[in-house]
Amino acid sequence: MQKTVVIDIVGLSQSVLCEHTPFLNQFIASRQLSHIKPVLPAVTTTSQSCYVTGKYPNENGIVGNGWYDREDAEVKFWKQSNHLVQGEKIWDAAKKANPNFTCAKMFWWYNMYSSADYSVTPRPQYHADGVKAPDCYSYPASLRDELQAELGTFPLFSFWGPNANIKSTKWIADASIWVDKKYNPTLNLIYLPHLDYCLQKFGPDLPKIAKELQEIDEVVKDLVTHFESTGAKVILLSEYGINEVNQPIYINRILREKGLISIRIEQGLELLDAGASAAFATADHQIAHVYIQDSNKIAAIKADLEKVPGIAKVLNKEEQKSYHIDHARSGELVLIAEPDRKSV
Repeated sequence: MQKTVVIDIVGLSQSVLCEHTPFLNQFIASRQLSHIKPVLPAVTTTSQSCYVTGKYPNENGIVGNGWYDREDAEVKFWKQSNHLVQGEKIWDAAKKANPNFTCAKMFWWYNMYSSADYSVTPRPQYHADGVKAPDCYSYPASLRDELQAELGTFPLFSFWGPNANIKSTKWIADASIWVDKKYNPTLNLIYLPHLDYCLQKFGPDLPKIAKELQEIDEVVKDLVTHFESTGAKVILLSEYGINEVNQPIYINRILREKGLISIRIEQGLELLDAGASAAFATADHQIAHVYIQDSNKIAAIKADLEKVPGIAKVLNKEEQKSYHIDHARSGELVLIAEPDRKSV
């Protein structure tokens, strides 16, 4: 079997390849470069689920980083169970062809309780006093303790949020090499998140993100050097590119003006009451799912939203089929923003 490693460098696109990425430039120049048309929506969990299933969201069910759970009447983002991803995974198909095939899934999303042989993913400890402590989750369970004994506690607060930095990506890379040396998986899936936050803050402004580009270039160099020494085929890919955005679209404000939003007052603050709302939006970067309780109101709400500046398309369930996002989890309407806009 050909040993393979797929390194997902989120946010990587030709717009950020420059003098600050000498290794990536060299690697790409010596190999074939293919352009991927991003899935809709071009967000992390959807993209990664499409890569591992070969199926669009209408089949794998991952219609965004989150969606409205109609049974619980709650909006849920960044859940972790791999059971949410519908359809056969690439490692399961490979195992059918060759029972000796093994897979390490290093921080690719929907990682918990997957059928991959080895996996590690962010997972805080939630203490009774409200404290959220850095940690990670692994399979087998002992892998977490071995990695943290070797590399230190997973730097969770460097992984997301305002303090996101290279420490978490470096930890993931070092953990991936450690797992590879111990288990020698046939397929390694490695997710490097480092560019995501700086691009979301600054866009593809090369002077402002020069340090981050240099940092990711070095980490990728270390990974490729290790895996090529093992004879592995190395594939670098990305999920999406990030472009300049200069105008938000406040979907729920618009729906509230139409009298469709219900709120609750909690300690003097307004909270969306999704389950009681006639219609509301779950926004996710370039798209928003609009959930509508009364099907008789869909056409009127669609007509109103089509008039909003910055909304490129308003898709009903039938129109969603053309974009492969028609699924029970998607909204009665799916909004697509203009390229320089973001739904919030």
